[in-house]
Amino acid sequence: MSAALLHSNESVAADSTEQLLALHKAWADSLRLQILRLLKNESFGVLELCRILDIKQSALSHHLKILSSASLVSTRREGNSIFYRRVFLCEDSAYFDIKRPVFDQLDALPISASQRRRIKQIQSERSQLSLSFFHRNADKFGEKQGLIVEHSHYAGSLHDVISGLGLDLATSDVMEVGPGEGQLLVGLAAKVRRLTALDNSKDMLEKSRAAIADAGHDNVHFILGDTGVARKKAVQCDLIIFDMVLHHISSPARTFKDAAALLRPSGLLLIVDLCSHDQDWVRESCGDLWLGFDGDDLNHWADKAGLVPSQSAYLGLRNGFQIQMCAFGV
Repeated sequence: MSAALLHSNESVAADSTEQLLALHKAWADSLRLQILRLLKNESFGVLELCRILDIKQSALSHHLKILSSASLVSTRREGNSIFYRRVFLCEDSAYFDIKRPVFDQLDALPISASQRRRIKQIQSERSQLSLSFFHRNADKFGEKQGLIVEHSHYAGSLHDVISGLGLDLATSDVMEVGPGEGQLLVGLAAKVRRLTALDNSKDMLEKSRAAIADAGHDNVHFILGDTGVARKKAVQCDLIIFDMVLHHISSPARTFKDAAALLRPSGLLLIVDLCSHDQDWVRESCGDLWLGFDGDDLNHWADKAGLVPSQSAYLGLRNGFQIQMCAFGV
């Protein structure tokens, strides 16, 4: 064996040893294990994690740095904030055989009652930000949304995707979550057996109701609330559609689980939303909580909810935004 090859092998072995040491160092702390448990499905900012764990930011930053060095957490910028999430594992991930069973054991551990209360409060505050925006801007929501994209710009593609899902719409029960001013809702009402309009904004729900009344349809049921409310009402659907809504929802992971519970066997969830972007101005102008989503995010939440990817389509817009239309089956 040549000296150069021997040196290369030694370097690889040394790097692998360092990675393994970093991994085991990361495991060896109860607080870091708590952080990984909290980030099972959700993404939290540094200040949010400080609240949940009741620790100072300097202490948390130290632990997050160790977890990041061990490739156990990843980051995503949402405007001026950095959000952390647990890494998505796949079979070719480094030390998959070590990480997977540890993650499984962590996920079986309960989250303390105090931490659950703080998480609920944070998610409630996120939701209130969104609701406050819609309350203030209900009369000009179309104008606000049009700063990113007008519904007419992608409506044709969306209806093509819905038609291509393989459902017999004439015998299907469909729910649209967050129907806004009712553009898609009106089109669906003419095609499906029964339609449910679900919105946690009373102002926006009334706009949808008015649009349906003007169109003369009588097969639409209106529910004020979120997917959790729909679960309590035992609503069952063949298709659930989120049309440019998920980026307004405080906990997408929880929403995926709710949607899965609302779907009948062979039912489908259709997510229409922006791909991940860096246009922070949409927070103030359009009330967005999240700057779009990566496909990995959607697939991860679907997997944890027991859903599987079905099909997807993408549409680029002239202003640089990109829309993704992703279907997930039971």
